[in-house]
Amino acid sequence: MTRITRRQFAGTLSAIGAQFALKVPALAASDAPKPRFGFENVVQRAHDLALAPFDAAVPPRLPDPFDALDFDTWRGIRFKREHDIFAGADGGFRLETFHLGFLYRRPMTVNMIRDGIATPIPYSPALFDYGRLKVEKAPPVNTGFAGFRLHFPVNEPHVHDEVISFLGASYFRFLGRDQKYGLSARALCVETGSEHESFPFFREFWIETPEKGSNHATLYALLDGEAATGAFRFDLFAGQESALEIQATLFPRRAGMKLGLAPLTSMYLTGENDRDVRDGFRTELHDSDGLLIRTGAGEWLWRPLTNPPRTRISSFLDNNNRGFGLLQRDRTFESYQDLDLAYENRPSYFVEPIGDWGEGRVELLELPTRDETNDNIVASWTPAKSPEPGAPFVYAYRITAGLDMPQLAPNGMVVNTFEAPARALGSAEPLDPAAHRFIVDFAGGDLAYYVADPGQVEAVATTNAGRVLRASVAANVHIGGLRALFDVSVQPGQTADLRLFLRAHGRTLTETWTYPWTAPAA
Repeated sequence: MTRITRRQFAGTLSAIGAQFALKVPALAASDAPKPRFGFENVVQRAHDLALAPFDAAVPPRLPDPFDALDFDTWRGIRFKREHDIFAGADGGFRLETFHLGFLYRRPMTVNMIRDGIATPIPYSPALFDYGRLKVEKAPPVNTGFAGFRLHFPVNEPHVHDEVISFLGASYFRFLGRDQKYGLSARALCVETGSEHESFPFFREFWIETPEKGSNHATLYALLDGEAATGAFRFDLFAGQESALEIQATLFPRRAGMKLGLAPLTSMYLTGENDRDVRDGFRTELHDSDGLLIRTGAGEWLWRPLTNPPRTRISSFLDNNNRGFGLLQRDRTFESYQDLDLAYENRPSYFVEPIGDWGEGRVELLELPTRDETNDNIVASWTPAKSPEPGAPFVYAYRITAGLDMPQLAPNGMVVNTFEAPARALGSAEPLDPAAHRFIVDFAGGDLAYYVADPGQVEAVATTNAGRVLRASVAANVHIGGLRALFDVSVQPGQTADLRLFLRAHGRTLTETWTYPWTAPAA
């Protein structure tokens, strides 16, 4: 059987359509179908917007009493569920909007598309329960919204839980089954980690009315910013592991910018490999504990996150990267001991490019923080060549929200990372006073097979500075895997990039653990 590519199939349909058009008389103007609003309309708006001077569109102030709300008062403003904009389709999505206030001062227009016709959703005070807030004068109907969210029965058949929200700049979050909000995604980041960083924002959304009972929702968004405009299409598939398929067309406003595509933002305060911050009885506090990368060459890299003493940017050069994500791998309640925040149920997000993204790098930004309310982690893809103004820059990708996500660990994966001053390994070899020990636990893949005979497995440890002194492998029956230990000696104050993986008889058994480490000053 001959296989037909999607491009050949599309070309065949076009040819059939052309032949059909020749045989059918032209429709009268009054009979012609009305144009349907679609993604191409948003692309045109983004193109036109890029040609106009940038307007931040932040009002000097909001109508009283919304101009000076604190977080708790703003959070107390709730959308009345009886006003569900999708009319409460059984088993399907429900749409609610967020009120302006607190940090969310830039108005967003939200449109609904029904039968191809886009219609703005008008603001009305009747849509909201204002809680303890006293509103004496109703805001005007053109007030707009801070954002919106969709609800879907993702956990139970008859309970509509929040499944995705768009709120603040270009941030969005979405969930799968049994997940609690943690990290966020963004449409675009610009000059992240520099003093020139800017934050593009969504000006307008168009939401297709979902089919009754469907778990698929389609949304279009218009992005604006002083660096670029853009059109985005989001196709949400809600489920056990919810997924977003995203198409984007950017129009840069200037040349030479560092753009971060498919950015993910998270929080890491402290974990087993980073004990500099203590918070009472809670020994770990993070929404994500590592960066996972699938390189274009097929290698899987695991980089534990840290809360560094100063800003750190790590770059992973690649060609046609096949995926990256911020993951929460520690799913044990005892690690967090937080009854309210449920860090063990925070989702992992993994980005998979659709098509080839060419040369570039996965960039990881780690900012120092002393507070778990600060997002201090950003991961994104930066193209090697900055897009040029005057031409559209098109790309697509898929984000999956999951918990364990075993498909992302085809071999053994890193479970724990520990570090400590080196101790003797039972040999008579003199101990280097500058030696430092790293302990990495691996589980999954084929590692359980070697638990009974870990001597068959080799720990391959390398460093680009200093030297690896010794390495060993031991069984760790508590995780059904193996523990690798290695000592490294690095000059005081020098930073080394460490790498470690396990292999047996020339076969790689695990992903590659990679870690930047700075030796203490003398």
